[in-house]
Parts: sequence; C-alpha cells; structure tokens
Amino acid sequence: MPRISEQDARNLLANVPEEYVFRCCNGTVFYNMSDLGNALSNMSEETFAFHSNLTKHDFSNWVRDVIKDSKLARDLYKAATRSQASKSVAARITFLQGKLPQLV
Repeated sequence: MPRISEQDARNLLANVPEEYVFRCCNGTVFYNMSDLGNALSNMSEETFAFHSNLTKHDFSNWVRDVIKDSKLARDLYKAATRSQASKSVAARITFLQGKLPQLV
C-alpha cells in the first residue's frame, strides 16, 4: 500500500475546483471531503439512498474521480448505510489529518 505524504494528505483534504463540486439532490454542495462527511452525518436516509444504491454510487464516484482518493471511494462503494458511509469519511479525514504537522 502506498504511503501518503503530507502533500498527498493536503491535496485529498483540499477543496475541489468549482466546476467539480458535488451537487446533492437536496441542494447541498460539497467542496471537499469534510463537506461530504458533514453532509452524510446530517442528511436524510432518502437523500443518501438517492445517491447511493445498487445502481448508483455517486459519492464513491465523486471521491474516486474528483478527490482522487481510491481508498475512501472503495469504502463508500461498500457502505450499505448512511451511517457506515459517514464513519468511513470521518475515519479517512482523521487518518489524513494525522499526516499533517500539528500546530502548537
């Protein structure tokens, strides 16, 4: 498994270009992984099911294709519930933030 550098972590946590933001069916716009995590922890089950079901994997696809985090994309693809998806994003953010220097 490739190691993640500080710069890689910064890139994965950064805002995506405006033309690649995720526009959720409930009107919420995600600019980065943190926005996705916050939204997943608060969105309705119906909204989650609209974007993530047997035939659609919108969150996973966005993370894979735009954010470029294949590990989180795989975890989101496998997540059967909003809660699982939310926990996957939170765990990934915590891991990536651990790669950044700590401010004193």
